[in-house]
Order: sequence, then structure tokens, then C-alpha cells
Amino acid sequence: MAPRAHMSSGRLSQGLLLLWVLLGTGLCHTDAMTTSFGQDAGTSPPTAMSNGTAQAMERNYTYITRKCWDYFVDLMRNVTTAELCEWKVISRPYSELQDCLESWADHLNYSYPNALAEQYIFQSHHLYFHNCTLEHPVYFDPPEDVLLAMIIAPICLIPFLVTLVIWRSKDGKAQ
Repeated sequence: MAPRAHMSSGRLSQGLLLLWVLLGTGLCHTDAMTTSFGQDAGTSPPTAMSNGTAQAMERNYTYITRKCWDYFVDLMRNVTTAELCEWKVISRPYSELQDCLESWADHLNYSYPNALAEQYIFQSHHLYFHNCTLEHPVYFDPPEDVLLAMIIAPICLIPFLVTLVIWRSKDGKAQ
């Protein structure tokens, strides 16, 4: 997870050359990935940094994402087990987590989505939303053209049926 690079078209070839050199020397390999979110877990995203400023930004982003996660967990404490699958209840905490991760990545000039942000999102699904399935089918309104046909068909049938009843009653023969 490296800071975003805004390159003009003239610097694109230099950026590709630098990437090729880094890949050739093995500095860009990111095999380690943190999966634990405990207090003692080092949640730094997998990356290879080349200077102290980038490493400081990485530490800041790691610290801030941890605070985003802690805030999400705090918000989720107010949600009961029965309400965990109700979008009206969980949309605010979930959106707050996503917005926090995304806005701080943007503020620190990191790309989004990134590995650390994805880990927190996956962790939220694993801890809170893993049992959310549709128990009852969700019904939607039919498409507009089908709905219009369902409304107009009976309206057109009514005058026809009234005409048929009047015509049959004028026959005059008792049955």
C-alpha cells in the first residue's frame, strides 16, 4: 500500500522504470498480511517503503484506521443481536467505518480501497454480519410497463362487461 502517485504523462515512463527496478530488486513483494485485530496485533498494511516520510504516513494511517475500527465497535455495542441484520439499524455504523477509512486514506494520500481497509471491512462482516441471510423473500414492485397493463386491463374490461349486461337484458325473453 503505497501513497498514491500523481504523475503527468511525461513522468509516466520514469514511474514505470522505478517500478521495474523495485520489482527486480524484490522490494515490492507484499506477502505478509495481518489478519488479527486484537489489541496486541500489529495492523500495519503490507508495503515496502523507501523513505521515512512514507513510513510515518503509513504509521499514521495504521493508527487512524485502528481508531476508526474502535469507533465502529463502540457504535455496534448499541446494536442488539436481533437488530444485527436490519440495514436501518446498522447502516450508520457501517457507513461511518467505511467513510472513516476512505476519508483518512484520501487525506493521507493513500489509495482506497487498500489492504488494511479491506481487512477491517471483512472483519466487520465476519464478526457482526455472518448470520445475515434473507429469511423471507423480498418482494419488489413490478416494472412500470407491467404495472400499467395490470391497471388498464380491468379499466378497459368494465365498459365491455357493462355493455354486454345491458345488451343481454334488452333481449326481452324471460329465462
